[in-house]
Amino acid sequence: MTAGLRRFVVPAEAAPGPAPDAAPERCEMCAEPITDVHGHLVNMETRSLMCVCRACRLLFTQCGAAGGRYRAVPERRLYDPSFRISAADWEELQIPVRTAFFFRNSLLGRTVAFYPSPAGATESLLPLETWERVLAANPAFAEAEPDVEALLVDRGPDGFACHLVPIDDCYRLVGLVRSLWKGFDGGREAWDAIDGFFADLRRRSPVATSEGSRDGR
Repeated sequence: MTAGLRRFVVPAEAAPGPAPDAAPERCEMCAEPITDVHGHLVNMETRSLMCVCRACRLLFTQCGAAGGRYRAVPERRLYDPSFRISAADWEELQIPVRTAFFFRNSLLGRTVAFYPSPAGATESLLPLETWERVLAANPAFAEAEPDVEALLVDRGPDGFACHLVPIDDCYRLVGLVRSLWKGFDGGREAWDAIDGFFADLRRRSPVATSEGSRDGR
């Protein structure tokens, strides 16, 4: 796990605070200093995320760069408040919590599903027929990029909503849950942070349409 991603998944009380003169975080490609706001690459061989500077990220936005070993995580975010999925579909997808993310793993050649938990990102077995039916009912999100974009589905009190997000957003949410969850029900602090995460995501996400699904990159 990279140093940059460790802050997403290590509980705050377990992570030592940086010393005032701590060395800055550096790009994992060129070793240039980077700020907390930076891009990521997916290493396709190790399935890990790498923290990189903007210049290095741009090098890998072209398909096939470096023989396809690295892929830049995109920046687009889209929101579909009318995402069509039934409670029965959700049960068939075997998701035991209110939130899960789905992305196509190109090495496995199939879509995989994970949900945030106090233990980290937990994989759920995914009935492919059910997922294909859900995607067919939501054409705006049919073109999510494999490995680097995910569909993040949240089952709130008013029904289901879905975001198309960069894959690193999903792991930020995983980090919130892992670091703040307390007891059986999570506690107020954890739920406030989760609700705040989705509220911020919605503010930054254009509404998806089937004709404009690629807007917002």
